[in-house]
Amino acid sequence: MSQLVNEFNEYRTKMNEVILSKNNLVMKRLWNLDTNTYEDGALDKKTKELLGLVASMVLRCDDCIKYHLGKCHELGANTEEMYEVFAVANIVGGTIVIPHTRRAAEYWEELIS
Repeated sequence: MSQLVNEFNEYRTKMNEVILSKNNLVMKRLWNLDTNTYEDGALDKKTKELLGLVASMVLRCDDCIKYHLGKCHELGANTEEMYEVFAVANIVGGTIVIPHTRRAAEYWEELIS
């Protein structure tokens, strides 16, 4: 895995551990709700991650974008699917999403290399 991907995953894991170690009930419930939201249901995990990626791109959260790209990769998404997601995000979010699309494309290339 690339340095970019490793650095993101290591930092995310480290800081999640710090935050959750404080035993704040609201934060723990929020993390649990987030985890459960992306489980299989009427929609499968991959579809939910693709939706999460679109939302993250429209909201312009680079950390969230990287996270969902990683999950999509783990769940077998391919490059063609990613670029359809990028297209939807740009149509919904407008041209302000273009810089985030560039960073998303860069991160995706690191994931598939």
